[in-house]
Amino acid sequence: MPRYRHALPQLSGPKVFLADGGLETTLVFLAGIDLPGFAAFPLVADEGGRAKLRGYFRPYLATAARAGAGFVLDTPTWRANADWGERLGYSAAALAEINRQSVAMAADLRDAWTTPETPIVLNGVLGPRGDGYRADARMSADEAQGYHAAQIEAFRDGEADMISAITMTYPEEAVGIARAAKAAGLPAAISFTVETDGRLPSGDTLKAAIEQVDRATANAPAYYMINCAHPLHFEDALAAGESSSEPWVHRIRGIRANASTMSHAELDAMTELDSGDPADLGRRYRALRRRLPGVCVMGGCCGTDHRHIAAICEACVAPAHPLAA
Repeated sequence: MPRYRHALPQLSGPKVFLADGGLETTLVFLAGIDLPGFAAFPLVADEGGRAKLRGYFRPYLATAARAGAGFVLDTPTWRANADWGERLGYSAAALAEINRQSVAMAADLRDAWTTPETPIVLNGVLGPRGDGYRADARMSADEAQGYHAAQIEAFRDGEADMISAITMTYPEEAVGIARAAKAAGLPAAISFTVETDGRLPSGDTLKAAIEQVDRATANAPAYYMINCAHPLHFEDALAAGESSSEPWVHRIRGIRANASTMSHAELDAMTELDSGDPADLGRRYRALRRRLPGVCVMGGCCGTDHRHIAAICEACVAPAHPLAA
């Protein structure tokens, strides 16, 4: 089985790499699974939970296989850090073990689905220490490096190919994560979220955040992404950066958008899922990729499911690989 730790295949050619959709929103709202603390990682602890996770990922992997696309396969560990783990009764040792088990579960899926046409990258996912929608209780970069190192090291020990920091709300935490990943020898993708005005919850622009992280880490992240926002919220910021040929915008290689056009505050108050319009989302991804052809990783976030990823795939993958209905 090929290893990708030092040569991520999504960065080495024109092939599109898909990812999954909104794991937690799908499990809660569509599958009716209770996730205390919005945490999916406890499902890894028993075979019944692992079966639910395998069932969740299977349609996405099948879409990639039918289309001849690559796939970035996430671990269900967005909440599996020290603070959230403690709230759910996990010790540091138990949390490290569940992170390693999450990589092992993903590795089994990878081994079952990888083909020469569909390379699969095993991606250890970590989330913010705090809330994914707010930038309160901010850490310094040094504090963030120390805080996130344990989870990143567990991913490394579990033989993840890379890590992704998802839904980052301010630059300093991203700096610390990028440094911790570099120290662990793992490539890192840093994914910022934005509000409806295109700025991070901290108030920073995408340009300022990416430039700050690159400056503080000597360009350590392998690439950047945007997640947990609808394309309407960041299209203008990307267009402005692209039109003036600013280097920061070409560091963005992945998009994992929300289905809904609502703000974070509105989504936080929702009791029903807003699934938006999958076909419209696919068209918006296609327009983004035409503007920024370096965008190579495409998945979803809150409110998206396999229908949205299939629509994105149909819009963005060469028609030589027709999708099944």
